[in-house]
This record gives sequence, C-alpha cells and structure tokens, in this order.
Amino acid sequence: MGTEDQIIVEESTEPPICGPTRPSDATSPAPQLRPGGADGLRAPHTLPVSQLEHLLDTNAGHGLSHTEAARRLDEDGPNRVKAAKGLSAWKILLRQVSNSLTVVLILVMALSFAIHDYAEGGVITAVIVLNIVVGLVQDYRAEKTIEGLQALSAPSCKVIRSQVATTTKAEQLVKGDLVMLNVGDIVPADLRLVSGLNLSTDEALLTGESVPISKHSDVVLNDIDLPLGDRVNMVYSASTVTRGRGTGIVTATGMNTEVGRIAELLRESSNPKGENVSRFTSYLQRVKMGTRTILGLDGTPLQVKLSKFALLLFGLAILLAIIVFSANRFEVDGDVLIYGICVGVAVIPESLIAVLTISMAVGTKAMAKGNVIVRKLSVLEAVGGVTNICSDKTGTLTQGKMITRKVWLRDGSVASVEACTHPFDPTSGNVVWKDDKSSPSESQSSIPRLPFNAKKFVECISLCNNATVSEGKIALSDDTAETSTTSTTVVSDWKAVGEPTEIALQVFAMRFDISKATVTQANDSFLFAEHPFDSSCKRMTVVYAQSSGDIDVYTKGALEAVMPLLDAPDDVKAAFTTEAESLAAEGLRVLCIAHKTIRKSDTLKTDRAAAESGLTPLGLAGLYDPPRTETAGAVQKCKIAGISVHMLTGDHIKTATAIAHEVGILGPDLTVAEAANATMPAAAFDALSDAEIDALDKLPLVLARCSPSTKVRMVEAMHRRGAYCVMTGDGVNDSPALKKADVGIAMGLNGSDVAKEAADMVLTDDNFASIVTAVEEGRRLFDNIQKFILHLLISNIAQVLLLLIGLAYKDKNHQSIFPLSPIEILWANLITSSFLALGLGLEEAQPDIMLRPPHDLRVGVFTKEIIIDKFAYGFFMGSLCIFAFAFVSYGPKEWAVSLSDSVNCNEGFSQMCDPVYRARATTFAALSFLLLVTAWEVKHFTRSLFNMYPERFTGPFSVIRTVLRNRFLFWAVGAGFLVTFPVIYIPVVNRVVFKHTAISWEWGVVAAAVILYVALVEAWKAGKRRLFYKNRPSSASA
Repeated sequence: MGTEDQIIVEESTEPPICGPTRPSDATSPAPQLRPGGADGLRAPHTLPVSQLEHLLDTNAGHGLSHTEAARRLDEDGPNRVKAAKGLSAWKILLRQVSNSLTVVLILVMALSFAIHDYAEGGVITAVIVLNIVVGLVQDYRAEKTIEGLQALSAPSCKVIRSQVATTTKAEQLVKGDLVMLNVGDIVPADLRLVSGLNLSTDEALLTGESVPISKHSDVVLNDIDLPLGDRVNMVYSASTVTRGRGTGIVTATGMNTEVGRIAELLRESSNPKGENVSRFTSYLQRVKMGTRTILGLDGTPLQVKLSKFALLLFGLAILLAIIVFSANRFEVDGDVLIYGICVGVAVIPESLIAVLTISMAVGTKAMAKGNVIVRKLSVLEAVGGVTNICSDKTGTLTQGKMITRKVWLRDGSVASVEACTHPFDPTSGNVVWKDDKSSPSESQSSIPRLPFNAKKFVECISLCNNATVSEGKIALSDDTAETSTTSTTVVSDWKAVGEPTEIALQVFAMRFDISKATVTQANDSFLFAEHPFDSSCKRMTVVYAQSSGDIDVYTKGALEAVMPLLDAPDDVKAAFTTEAESLAAEGLRVLCIAHKTIRKSDTLKTDRAAAESGLTPLGLAGLYDPPRTETAGAVQKCKIAGISVHMLTGDHIKTATAIAHEVGILGPDLTVAEAANATMPAAAFDALSDAEIDALDKLPLVLARCSPSTKVRMVEAMHRRGAYCVMTGDGVNDSPALKKADVGIAMGLNGSDVAKEAADMVLTDDNFASIVTAVEEGRRLFDNIQKFILHLLISNIAQVLLLLIGLAYKDKNHQSIFPLSPIEILWANLITSSFLALGLGLEEAQPDIMLRPPHDLRVGVFTKEIIIDKFAYGFFMGSLCIFAFAFVSYGPKEWAVSLSDSVNCNEGFSQMCDPVYRARATTFAALSFLLLVTAWEVKHFTRSLFNMYPERFTGPFSVIRTVLRNRFLFWAVGAGFLVTFPVIYIPVVNRVVFKHTAISWEWGVVAAAVILYVALVEAWKAGKRRLFYKNRPSSASA
C-alpha cells in the first residue's frame, strides 16, 4: 500500500475504482510442497489449484460427493467458531457472587443460622438472593441482546456436490467442498479460489483494511507467511463479497479458519506455560487466580476497592466481636454471643451490594436508551473513570459512507460539497463553485444549476458508474452489470446500491438532476460496451453509442493509471498531478475523469486499449468518508472532561489526519509535547521499543495503518502510564485489544461476533457520541455510589459506636443491655437504609459532571473527603443515639424500676424491662429519623440542604423543591418516616420481635436529636465551604 508521501489515489479507494497491488502474479513459480504435507494445508495460497485438488482429494469442477462430505463432517465436526458460543448461565451466576462483600454476607448468614438466629439469617439470605437475581437477570438480558446482534456466521451457502449446486447450512461445510460466491454473500469458510469474475471482498473485520480487496484465482504466491490482506487468491471466513462472483475450494473450517484461530487465542487460559514451570507451580497459580476472582480482587477499580473494603470490614467485625467478649471477661453465653455478632453485623453494610447492583441495573437501562448495551454491570461504573479513548475512524468517528467532497475541473474551477449530513441524499448540503480565475470577493457562488464547463464531467461520473441511488424502491437499470452491487443501505428515505465510491459520484451527479436515464435520453445514446474495473489497470471505461454514429468513451480511475492514456500537453498533466497532490494532502481519495468522442467501431467492444487511448482529461474528483455530525461536539466534550481521544485507524495517514483535524482530535490547542508526536504511522510506532514509547512526552493522538498488534501495544503503553482506557473495535482482529483494554467496546451494526464476545459494551449505533454518553452515565453512577456508600457507612459507624458504648449499660446481673436489638439493627440497615441508598443511586447527574477531570482511580470512591465525612456524621449520629438511650434510661422521670434493676431484658419483656424497652424504642426512632435526614444531606457534600440548587431555585422554601427533585428518594424518606410508627406501636410485634415498646413523651427527645443533628451537619458543611472551598467555588458547586 502507499506510504505517507504518496498520493492517496487508487490504492486507498474502494473498487471498482481501485485495488491493492498484487505482490505476485500468476506466472510466479509455486513452491514445491509435499502433497498432503502440513505446509500445503497451512499455506494453500502457495499452491496451484491442481495441486490443492490432489492434496484435499476433491474436484474443482464437480466438488465432493455427498457421501464423502458426510464422512468428513463426522470426522472434522461442524464448521462453527466456538468463540460465539451460547450463553453460560453458570458463568453469569459466578460473576454475581465473585466479590468479597457477598462472601462476607454468606459467612454472616451461615453464622446466624448456626446460632439459631433464623430471622437475621433469613433476612441476609434474602439480600444475597436479591443481589444475585437482579445481576443475573440484567447480565442475561444483555447477553441475549448481544446474541441478537451477532451476524458473523453465514447461515447458508451454495455448494457444489456431485456436480449439483445446492444450498446448505454453512456449518455443514467440510474441507474440499466447492463453494459458489456471489455479491453480498458472507464467506462461510476459508476458500482457495478456483475461478472468479471481477471478484472483490471486504476483509476489514479480519485485517482492519477498510478497502475491499480484488481477488484473482489464477495467482499463485510464493511467500508462505504473506499477510492475509495480500493473499489475493484466497477469501476468508467472515469476509463479505462486495463485487463479482466466483467459486472456491474450502481449505479450513471452524476453529481452523483464520477467524477461528483468533477466537482460539481469546479462549486460551492464562495458566503459566513453559518448560521451567512445574505442575505444582501451575496448580498454585490457578488456585491463586481463582481465589482472587472469587474475592473480587480482579476487576474494575470499584470492584477491587469494595472487595478490599469488605475484607477490611470483616476483619473489623471480628475485632469488635472480640472486644464484646473481652468486656464480658470471655464468659460467652448465648446473649453475649448474639450481642457480639450484632456488633460485628452492624459494621457490615448488608444492603450495599444489592443497592449497588440495582443502581447499576437502572444505569444499564439508561445506557440502552443511549444505544449502549452493557454486557457486565461492573464496567458501567468503570467507564466513568476513563482517561483515554482509543477509537476507530471508519463508521465510528465518521459516517462509514463516501461523499464527493471536491471536484476540480481542467479550467481551474472547483466545486465543494458543504454541510452534507446524509451521504445518499442528493438534496443534503449544497455545492459551492469556485473559479480560480476570479477575485476572492467574487470567487464563490452557490448556484442550483450546473455550469456549462462541468456538464461533460458530471455526465462521465454518472454514466461510468454501476451504482444506483433512489428515493424509495430501487430499480436497477438495464445496463447495470450483474456484478456491480454490494449491499443496500437506508439513510433517511434514500437508498443506494453499489460500491461506496460509485455511490458518492452518482449522488454528486444527481445534485444537478443528471442520471443515466437523463443523459442517454438527451444524447439519444445507449450502452455499447463496458470495460469493468480491474486491479491490474485500476480504471473503468464505458462506451456509449449515439444514433448519429458517434461514440462517447467515459473513463474514471487512478491518476497514475489514466495519465498515460491522456491526449494532453505536459503542462496540463503537470497541473493534474499538482492538484491531485493538493487534494490528497486534504485526506481525499483522488480519481481522474476523462472522455473522448470518436466514430463508431466494433473493435471498441473487445479492444480495451483502443477504447482507452487518446482520452481528454476533464478533471479530478476528491472523495472521503465524512465525520458524523455529532462527533466534533463529542470530542470537544471529552477534552473539556479531561479525556484524551486517540484515533487508531487502518486508513492512510493523510486521510486520518484530515479527519482528526475536522473532528477536533488535532487542533491549535495542542501543547508542544502533544504536537510533536500527534500523528504517527503505525510502522513507526511499532518500530519503537517499550522504553522509547515510554520516553515520549505524549502518546500519539493519531495512529494510521494500524494492525491488531499496534492497538495492543497502544493499550499497554497507556497502562504503563497509569491511564484507564476505552478501546473500540469491530473486526475479529480487534478482539485482543478489546480484551486488553480496561473497557472494550464493540460495534453492534458492523462488528463481528468475536469482537462482541470480547467486549464489555456494545454500541448499537456504532457512534462515537454514544461512548461519551456512556462516560457521562458512568460518572453519574460514580457520584451516586459515593453518596449512598457515605450514607450506609454513616449508619454503620453510628451503630458500632452506639453498641460499643452500650457495653457500659449493665443489668442487675452485670450483663450488657442491647441499646438496639438484632432485628432493629437489621431493620435500620436493610429496610430503612436500603431504599434511601437506592434513591441516592437514582440521583440525576450534576450540571458540571463533564466539566471536571476523571476521578483518581487509585483513590476510587473512598476519597479523603468521604472518609472524613463518614466519621464525622457517624460520630454525630452515634452520639445523639447514645444521648437518647441514656436520657430515657436515666432521665428526670422517676421509673418504678431503674435500669440497673432490670434482668434478662435482651431475651424478653417484663415489667422490670419497661425502661429498657422504651429507651430502645426512642433510640430506634432517633436512628431511623436521622438516617432519613442524612439521605437528603448527602445529596451534596458541601452545599447546605436549604440552598442546594441556587442556580435553579432560591428563597426560604427552596428546601421543599430540593427534596422533591428526586421523587423516589422523597417517597423513600416519607415511607421510612411513616413505617416507624407501626413498628413501635403494633402490639406483640414491638415487644416480641423488635424488643421495644410504645413511647409517648420520648418523641420530644427524638425531635431534639434530629434538630441538633441537622445543625451539626450544616455547621460541618459550612466549615468545609469556608476552610477548604473558599478559593475554589467551582469545586464547591460540583
């Protein structure tokens, strides 16, 4: 292919205008391989068809017999790629329990059942089951959606067996089968071509090359290790026939195809290999990896942080239980054991994992509306912390469809297509003509009619064209070659059939109401002969005969292919060359348009050289794949959010650079360090060692002519710099990079099954802007996770403080009295807190969510501010609960029986336990109401509850609009408030289940605790605003 300094003409243009240069030709001698040898099967492109027939025991004309095909199917198995396997419910289930918090809850559940505390064990069991069910259902639905998007394997194909052509399932193909290919077919297996007529295939999914490749059955190649894209006598499984037809012998099926080999690499385990690794060492390594997976120590930053946090809490729970036992001099009877377990359970946020899963499931639904399917719930949060996005160009940053961007005529006139949003719609955008001979002030005009000097040029690109563009139903004209169509695509109401470059040229002609029908009718002409595109000559010519006897010859093709055929002076040819270089520098793919009129001659039908000699040059056409309209805005949004966008493409470096400038990846805002290596061909990047890459000030923003290994090295380089990156991909060859990246995103419309299998997310619209939507949703989720984790941990710290201080409350037998019963603790943690935390998880995104840099992944959700706040608020809440319990127990009211005279109040109610039960009810009510108020206070970490959204509403009643903004949270607080009363007052339930009783004047204590708590929290926030955010107003308004 071309280098950076070459004109981007035919080698970068889709057929029928261009094709790659053949590295070998049919006259090359084939290497001598042993029939039946491994080399022959591994390199069928190096064998002539006759030798391959002998090697595979088949016939290139008749195919296999049905009996032989059945035998080989039994022997080799079906033609199926295992990477696109069905759903594994077991693996999805294992994904839900592979975290330390779930493991800790399972241990607590088992301990609760062991001491016959069935109520607590049952509630924790319900929490675990809820988490597993929600996660399982969500992930299963995502997998089913991915399954519906998969379109890699060809469901059926035409095969010749026993000299009869039949249609069969692709999975029933075997080596040696003779397969027929036509336009639009997906190649069902790896084939060595036997015959072909004008055949081209799109191998982008396998090689990353965006240009369809012309195929030639008569070529025999020499190099066994020739790159796949250069094996012009082979077609590979999962590629698409874009033009022509042909037949080929199956050389590999299933996992032995090139697609299957890549899929197999993804399926290989990461077990240590090598001669120096013993079996015992390998076993220990697998045990270590399995343990890390089960404990959730491998995964996204949030997964790892929460898993480590859960293990820390579990250790703290054991320590607290030991403190309880030591306070009772290790005389551990049933009550002391239960109390110790209660203190341990109080430090574990049982509902955290369920709230986190449900919040992510809700976020996943929001993502689905934004055209992003999340395969794993955990990556939804992870994508919010990305620092770098590595995106493909074609179809992601761009529309994936060609338009004629510029036209240059021989007289110097230039036409530019501006503001085109629908490449197939001739009415989209406008054409601006510029005459180089005019003054700048008069140079531009937007006119609805075609200039006279451009008429012949436009007629040529319309007639020398096999594409059809129409609004509504497509009707192919009679003179359209049967091998000219590729696929039908709908954009708005316009449809197009044909090669991308031909469609672009046809649309340009239709902007002036010029089509084949109008031209032939006006000239009273008909198609006399056609010389189709061929990669050896890189041009296409059509011959039209007029009734007068004149012949019009129209030619289009690569400049270097048409230039020798021109009848023009050297200065004209030099001008064409100069202008072609100028268009190429803008990233355009250049075609030369030529014409001549001669007298009719029958030799023009068969003699291509005669038809294409003495041509008059008309001008040049520059085509490109335009950016999506929303891409530039999305890239700018990423830059403001502190996210670096990189383009990794298989296209030419000049084309990639032009698009990068147009969408804003490259621009005047680049620093000197960024500009130094902003663009780089993949060959130069691959030539650098890891140390040299690490020595670069900044990694390249544009990498052109990328191979799969280039993308993997780019991800590895980012990881060494501590970056957290997203990688997009659509081809099978992108799968290793998708797996290597922190978040792999596959294309849903044009992506391969193997890529979707390797990815964490799938874009249903293949749009870069959808990635930015995913980042925004991920950041919103991260913010909300911080909010509800803070809320849950405040509750846990308050309860631990309350229960530890509660050891000082002794009954007549010197046994510690529970300030809260076990069921009260579970109620506060699982009923009251869970719905509040879930409401916080549904908070809307802050206005500046994409105006701040990515959060520090090394710190994660547990920032310094969160840690300090949870201890401060937890201390406030715990202290006020202790105050409530002590005040009611030892307050001014004279009890008939004092607290110190009570006995066995942890087991059941008696008259002597009345003060204990009333104190518990007061403490429970105070804790519940303080948790309700806390849910509103932690909506923002610095702003006052009474002035939380000053940019939206102000005034003394703004707090009402603040609490009403999140309706779910509002109703969760309201329900939590109302349900407290029946829990305290319903007979039997209050004394038997919750171990508290009805209260009266004690509500005054509860109200005082709530007012004092709000005052303390507001004072704490005011202190933070004054001390820490005084000079950072933007941070305070985050």
